[in-house]
Amino acid sequence: MHHVRRVAMLSLHTSPLEQPGGGDAGGMNVYVRHLALELAAIGVAVDIYTRRTAAGQPDHVQLAGNVAVHHITAGPFATVSKEALPELVPEMADAVAAHVAALPGDPVTVIHSHYWVSGMAGIRVARQLDLPLVHTMHTMARVKNHHLPQGQTAEPGIRENGEQHIVSAATRLIANTTAEAAELEGHYDGCEQRIDVVSPGVDLGVFKPAFRNRSRQQLGIARQRFHIVFAGRLQRLKGPHVLVRAAALLRTERPDIDLQLTFLGARSGNDSYDLELMIDDAGLAGVASVLPPVVPEQLADWYRSADVVAVPSSSESFGLVALEAQACGTPVIATNVGGLPRAVSDGRTGLLVEGRSARLWADALASLHDFSDTRADMGRAASVFAESFGWENTAAQTILSYDLALTYQYVVPPGC
Repeated sequence: MHHVRRVAMLSLHTSPLEQPGGGDAGGMNVYVRHLALELAAIGVAVDIYTRRTAAGQPDHVQLAGNVAVHHITAGPFATVSKEALPELVPEMADAVAAHVAALPGDPVTVIHSHYWVSGMAGIRVARQLDLPLVHTMHTMARVKNHHLPQGQTAEPGIRENGEQHIVSAATRLIANTTAEAAELEGHYDGCEQRIDVVSPGVDLGVFKPAFRNRSRQQLGIARQRFHIVFAGRLQRLKGPHVLVRAAALLRTERPDIDLQLTFLGARSGNDSYDLELMIDDAGLAGVASVLPPVVPEQLADWYRSADVVAVPSSSESFGLVALEAQACGTPVIATNVGGLPRAVSDGRTGLLVEGRSARLWADALASLHDFSDTRADMGRAASVFAESFGWENTAAQTILSYDLALTYQYVVPPGC
């Protein structure tokens, strides 16, 4: 039986209420929301804290009977860039600590922060309330900078230093994969005994292999088309430009492939770019289209309408898009980086590509086009593979991390 009855989650730079695929909203928003709902389903109350970005936002929104999202006031009533958020950390932390201390009912026994800005606030909240801090990085500056592609801005030193401080101060660290756990140890001197590996999940009720032909018909994808889907923020890190360049190569070299590319996402951050202009410059105006982010049910239809879903990221702590697509029975081509080798089984549920050269991506896409039987086999294997990644497993493993945090709140675990 677990000891945790109530947890406070910090997601200060982005709200789980936001639509993933644009701005700062992505896989982490999905993660926080689903983890909270699954924790509530097994009897843990969850209070999620995020920063108020507009004067009209309610003090709190009830996501479920046991899950509340609280908007705390710190800084201006406006979206603040991630670069400017660190200076708001003390104000955010003090507001969260005061709110947590005043909550009626069961007391909060664990603080769980997500992403480095929340982690910095989490250290301060945990100290003020004498509670253990569990932290999930989601992405790490030193890892991103280690894999930095040309033209992408390096993550700032303040973030590297902040993450180093979090690794030293957190009671437990949650990593998405064993590869991420190794990165915490290698880049930040993280103590292996304080790191818990917890796989993210996928909503198997929404992302499932049903009626692929119907999805194609509804979305107007012609039967003979080789349909490639990208879902995510339109920024250099996520690599939609890699697909544009690969598609341009295929159009020249393989006119027999009736290509269609669909990009679902919005521009985000310092390394975003005008993808539509790139598409025009590459002569793909009639081939590729850019559409805004969509809700999960529609996203599942897009995944099912695809012959392949592409994830050409330069850095990815896990890659929820890859998992969601596979749950829909669609093979995935992804960069062999970060957590993607855990999310995609190379040669079985999709293909992993070494790096992001247009040549290698064009070859990988062509190979899946040419071997349709292999593609169908991969799709079937992908949906089976994804079934082991339900959010209930993520919640159960997270609870174990919380219990360890309570056990070792005042004691350094052996080996650290």
